[in-house]
Amino acid sequence: MAAPPTITSKNLTGKFFMNKTLSDDLDEVLKEQGVSWLIRKAISIATITLDIKHYTEEGVEHIDIEQSATGGIKGTTENRTLDWKERPHEDYLFGKLTGQSRRIKLEEVTDEFLKAGWLEGEAKEDGLVESFVVSVNGWSAHQIWGFEEFDGKRYYTRHLKFEKGETELLRKMVYDYFV
Repeated sequence: MAAPPTITSKNLTGKFFMNKTLSDDLDEVLKEQGVSWLIRKAISIATITLDIKHYTEEGVEHIDIEQSATGGIKGTTENRTLDWKERPHEDYLFGKLTGQSRRIKLEEVTDEFLKAGWLEGEAKEDGLVESFVVSVNGWSAHQIWGFEEFDGKRYYTRHLKFEKGETELLRKMVYDYFV
């Protein structure tokens, strides 16, 4: 289901399901991240859900995300503080990471893949969310979050630029909004 106009990059609170028809295949990214074949196959058939709480505390924007998947696959947690400070994180799927997040203006995004396709009015008015994560396992994931239109409908989308050594993978993750 398309996201209503009240759900924006400044108010992502809600529940979202990955739309696998509109999203790019993430298997190669997960493989490069060291995720086992069995877990990758389970993820490929599972429904991935994001339960997002978006709020401001002491003047700082926060986005807390609980990920879950059908089929008994344990989810991960993303707690983003949009102040661009590096924070360590560790989970069973991706290991030890350092991440940072912030709100960014569309014109400040320099990579063409990360910059292209956003609903310009919203992206210019509200900005986008930028996330950058580095793993101790030698990979980095640069993401921009916002809203795009597919088949005339508005969807929460993440653009991912994944890098590990000489490998660069560009992927989109598109999410249906759940009422």
